Amino acid sequence: MSETNGAAPVVLEAAGIGKAFPGVKALDDVRLELRAGEVHALLGENGAGKSTLVRILAGIQPPDTGTMRLGGQPYAPKDAAAAMGAGVQVVHQELNLLPNLTVAENLFFQHLPRKYGLVDRRTLNRRAQELLDEVGLDVRPHVKVERLGIAQMQLLEIARTLWQDCRVLVMDEPTATLTSRETERLFEVIRRLTARGTAVLYISHHLEEVFEIGDRMTVFRNGRHVVTKDLADTDTAEVIRLMVGRDLAQEYPPYVSRPPGDELLRAEGLHPRGGSPVSFALHAGEVVGVAGLVGSGRTETVRALFGADHHDGGHVYVKGRRVRIRTPRDAVRHGISLLTEDRKGQGLVLDMPVAANVTLAATGKVSRGGLLKRGEEDTYAHQAVERLGIRTPGIRTAVRTLSGGNQQKVVLGRWLLAGTDVLVVDEPTRGIDVGARYEIHQQLTDLAGTGKALLVVSSDLPELMGICDRILVFSRGRIAGEVAREDFDSSRILALAYSGYVTRGPVADDTPHPSTDVPTQNGETSS
Repeated sequence: MSETNGAAPVVLEAAGIGKAFPGVKALDDVRLELRAGEVHALLGENGAGKSTLVRILAGIQPPDTGTMRLGGQPYAPKDAAAAMGAGVQVVHQELNLLPNLTVAENLFFQHLPRKYGLVDRRTLNRRAQELLDEVGLDVRPHVKVERLGIAQMQLLEIARTLWQDCRVLVMDEPTATLTSRETERLFEVIRRLTARGTAVLYISHHLEEVFEIGDRMTVFRNGRHVVTKDLADTDTAEVIRLMVGRDLAQEYPPYVSRPPGDELLRAEGLHPRGGSPVSFALHAGEVVGVAGLVGSGRTETVRALFGADHHDGGHVYVKGRRVRIRTPRDAVRHGISLLTEDRKGQGLVLDMPVAANVTLAATGKVSRGGLLKRGEEDTYAHQAVERLGIRTPGIRTAVRTLSGGNQQKVVLGRWLLAGTDVLVVDEPTRGIDVGARYEIHQQLTDLAGTGKALLVVSSDLPELMGICDRILVFSRGRIAGEVAREDFDSSRILALAYSGYVTRGPVADDTPHPSTDVPTQNGETSS
């Protein structure tokens, strides 16, 4: 391995890397250098080329130009298996798990321990438990992955890399759904890996994390290398300026205090299956946040409210009138919409164009007699693109090709076209860069200004405190308290979130359970 100015040995070098797709030059002569034992942050807005470089490093795509060296030797993996065999492990932003297999089977897939020709379940589960303990994931090894929430799946993806030979570990948005306590546990794992000499390439839009765990950074903008420097020699303002090419004065839109309007929705004793009854109300013009730990009932509650999951009791009132919501179709008919936390898996049809995704919940407006009126569809799609500032080559572009922020705007445009009055938003800025986050926050607050009621679920407590009028704090299936904006304090909110968990109990086979080690704020099961 080569060395640079007496610094730690260089484990991986990439130089002159270029990659183009039809109509788009994703990478243009970029370079990257990773040293043994360092955490190197790769920063940039969505569309800057970070994920493209990750796919090249992982052997998923070949570069068009440029060379790579691993441990001083030429490195050109022909596929993902070759990259892993060379010691380059990747935790992708998009989860890559097999839902019908158990946690243990996912951890050791294709490397299952055997005894007398059969899978040695005892050894498999024991080894799996060791990895789960290392990342602080409090679930049983024999639980099927389909029963886990997003945050738990994220930790499982991370655990899956720990038993393999790892010279370079690439982590693409690893904390997108994790709480601060889970994130700190992850950082402990990273520090142990770097102490062994592993080079970690860390990609995140959470800059406070980058400064806490990172040693050096490389910034990409529009597919080009901007700078590589020590994080100790810079600050957040400069990093944002390097990423977006301009100054971003503040992280959240200016707060506008407005008196709540008429009641648009009220839940009385709404009892999500497997949870506890909860009651709350939403008024026109307000943004209400929802905070809580994993298993606290946040996602179960909003999915029951939307009719995505069954509930065991309670009543829902829309504009003072009691309504029955058994399916998402019922919810949409009554003016209630849900932006799911998993926009790619549940919120979008990725291979369909922007126009079709925008009009998906309002087909009656763009069809007649069962036939699509293409002109009407185009009109509504263009209106959404203009209103929400969706950056896309055209309305016929597959939504899969858009950045995370623009995909989220497409989902938002769909529900606005459907005529929603109550907008339920689950993890609105997950995996979205700092510039697009501001735009999403501005659009949410603008919608409240037009008289909509918003219920925002987020594992990012500063996000809730930045845009909400009040916050409902869930703890063990119940609303432990409500905090008004003038009383916002992270310690107070977290104390309420932990109030239902006095002692650590046993973990159910199919239910995530927060512990003193790894409380999580997202990824509740929704079975």
